[in-house]
Parts: sequence; C-alpha cells; structure tokens
Amino acid sequence: MKSKKIDLLAVSSVPLVMTLGNSMLIPVLPLIEQKLNITSFQVSLIITVYSIVAIILIPIAGYLSDRFGRKCVMVPCLIIAGIGGAISGWASWKMQDPFTMILVGRVLQGIGSAGAAPVVIPLIGDMFNNDDEITSGLGLIETSNTAGKVLSPIIGAFLASFIWFLPFWFIPFFSFISVLLVSFLVKKPEQDQKKQSISEFVKSVKGTFKENGTWLYTVFFAGCIIMFVLFGVLFYLSDMLEKKYHIDGVYKGFLLAVPLIFLSISSFIAGKKIGESKKLMKLVIAGGMALLAFSFAALRLQHSFIFLLTFLVFSGIGIGAALPCLDALITEGIEKAERGTITSFYSAMRFIGVAAGPPAYAYLMSVSDHLIFYVSGGISLIALIIVFLFIKPDREKKNTIKYA
Repeated sequence: MKSKKIDLLAVSSVPLVMTLGNSMLIPVLPLIEQKLNITSFQVSLIITVYSIVAIILIPIAGYLSDRFGRKCVMVPCLIIAGIGGAISGWASWKMQDPFTMILVGRVLQGIGSAGAAPVVIPLIGDMFNNDDEITSGLGLIETSNTAGKVLSPIIGAFLASFIWFLPFWFIPFFSFISVLLVSFLVKKPEQDQKKQSISEFVKSVKGTFKENGTWLYTVFFAGCIIMFVLFGVLFYLSDMLEKKYHIDGVYKGFLLAVPLIFLSISSFIAGKKIGESKKLMKLVIAGGMALLAFSFAALRLQHSFIFLLTFLVFSGIGIGAALPCLDALITEGIEKAERGTITSFYSAMRFIGVAAGPPAYAYLMSVSDHLIFYVSGGISLIALIIVFLFIKPDREKKNTIKYA
C-alpha cells in the first residue's frame, strides 16, 4: 500500500475533478439564467445533459476499459472533459447567444466523465491484490469524491463572483492537472488475463450476472438509493436555507458542506477500518441505511434548523460508511476481466440517483415537507431490508459472496 500511495493519490484526483466540474455549477445556475435570459428549464439542461450522456456511455466505457486498459480510457476522457469545459467557457465569453454551444460543451463533459470517474473503482481493484488495501483505497476515493461535493458550491460561488462564466474555464484547468497526475504517476496495472473476443466477453458477463445477479442488483439498488437521497436532501436543504431561513451566498455553501464533511470523514474511516470482512461490510451498509432511516423518522417529528442540520449530519455519516463498503463488495466480488463492465453498471445506477434526486424532491416539496421525510425514510428502510435478505457473505470462500 505504501509503495502505491502516490498512485492512489493521483487516481483520487479523477473523482475530485469530475465532481468539481459538475457540482460547482449548481450555485451559479440562477446567475447563468439571468445573464443568458433563459428559462429555469433551459438552465437546468446544463446539468441534465451532462448526467444523461454519462449514464448512457458509462457501460460502454466500462467495457472498453476491460478490453483496452483503464488508463487508455481514462486519460483521453479527462482530455475530452477539459475540451468540453473550454468550449462552454469560450462560448460564454465570445458568443452573443452562447446557450447552444454551452450545452455542446456539457455533452462533451458528460462523455469525458463517463470514461473517467467510473473507471476509477475497477482501477483500484486492479492496483491492489489484498482486499484490505482495496477497501482502504476505495475509502480514499469516496473521500475525494465527497471532498469535491463539499468544495464545489463554495468554489463555484466564489469564482462566479468575479466573472459569471469563470467556473467553466476552471474545468479544463482541473482536468489538465488530473491528466498529468494520472499519466505520469499511475503505473499501468498488469493484465494477467488473456484477451477475450467480444462474444466470449458477452458470454462471460452474462455468466457473471446469472451467478451473482441477486447480490449485484442489491448493490446497484443501494447505490442508487443513497445517491438519490443524498442529492435530493441537498437540494431540499439548499431550498430551505434560502427560502425559509434567508441564508444564501458563500455562507449557504458552507452550511451545505456540513453534512458532506461528516460524510467524507465517515467514508475515510470506513475505508481504513473495515478490512476485508464481507460480513462486516454488509453490517456497515445495513447500519448506514438504518441510521439514514432513523434520521428521517426523527426529522418527521421535529425539523427546526438545528434539528435539521444535526440529523442530516447523521445521514451523512450513514451514507459515508456505506459507500466504500458497497464499492468494495462489487470490486472484490468480480473477476478482473469483467470488473470494469460490472462496476460501470453500478456507477450508472449512482448517476441515475444523482440525476433523479433533485427533481423528485422538488415535486415532493411542492406537495408537503413531511412527504420528503416519509419517502426518504421509507426507501432507506427498504434498502436496509434488501441488503439483509440478498447479500450473504460466504464464510468458507474468502473472495466470494453468495446470493439468496
């Protein structure tokens, strides 16, 4: 692990860069809407087209990474993401009506993101042979991912305070740094499996789903639910801070970061301490879901400002503990030959949760605040039950997971 610490830090720059490149635009959207004189729906497309393109292309990127290598996919995609940011920035700077070209740039960013951040999880699995080291590495990756979510609203609001389109220009800047780090510091993992034909590969992936489908679908579902709740609740908290408590600007960004800071710390600790016990991973995932469900049950009874922030911190801790365990289960439970493809489906499900959370919670908020707590707590409880029923670590075989 020590000999690969530099490699691991370089790889962790990828989810950090991808998260910053998307999330730091969220606090700037009202300003973009005003500057371009467009509708709320139009400005929301700046986030939506990015997510939709990424969701569609992530499985393809996973397949290509299995066939041609992780770095061969990751580095070009980081470059594409940077070019996309530059196009959006240039259009905003030079064009009189830049909206269409901004969307073109965002589509390119979505393409780049699909082949960069999701490939990180199988790459960590390739870099280490020891399950304990894989879990620790995945904990650092989730910490980096969350750090991007913590920093992004603050950085985005700060940059836009100078020039409204400055956040677009920082996307190629961050991407270029990550390209250098990955290109020169990450050693190419050895490929110990023989190359398969496409038909052999498809047959192998089908066999993997046939043998492991139930627990894999459970991990997919849990990852989707976690991201759905996380981004939905952040949207709800952002709206509450501004409309009910009249808090906005950088101060609002710092308050939004509070639950994410605890999520980040929880991810880091879970990755370090969980080890290679699949049974313990399952218990931690279930515990995280239970803490999530409990938090929303408590908020249903009382959701004053301090109460709201306190129990959202508990939610962040539960989510942070569960994420590296989900990553580790799916990474360590799948053979290297199909790891990129299988984990790409998991990443796509997480993206779906990210994309669906804010609009779903916006609808729930229009009906009743209480409905948010019922739905969030209810689906967290369902995820807890499914994890207990369908993820069954095999005590006899170290690196396998049984399914019901």
